[in-house]
Amino acid sequence: MQSLLSKITIIDNSGDVACVLKLAKTQIIAMLNEGRVGIPVVDLYCKYNIASSTYYKFKSKYDCMNIAEIKKLKSLAKENNRLKQMYADISLEHKILKEVLEKKFPGLIDDK
Repeated sequence: MQSLLSKITIIDNSGDVACVLKLAKTQIIAMLNEGRVGIPVVDLYCKYNIASSTYYKFKSKYDCMNIAEIKKLKSLAKENNRLKQMYADISLEHKILKEVLEKKFPGLIDDK
């Protein structure tokens, strides 16, 4: 299981280092499915090296989802970020063009 987890190193302001293992969403779904079929939750805490609060946080967030829905959610988030970036680029271009027109033709553009 360790090889499937990604390791994140966190350094806080005091210089202390903590290593945190991050579960992939597919692993979270698999863990919740194991809990649904009857594996004791305490065994899942040990197997996935998580706290009980983490398990229940995952359960409240991902319990009603399957892997296909997780992938769809991830693709929608990616598309949303792409659209936000497009909007930011267009807004910047619009602002620059507006400033150029205002310098070239003062009073032409009515700011409200």
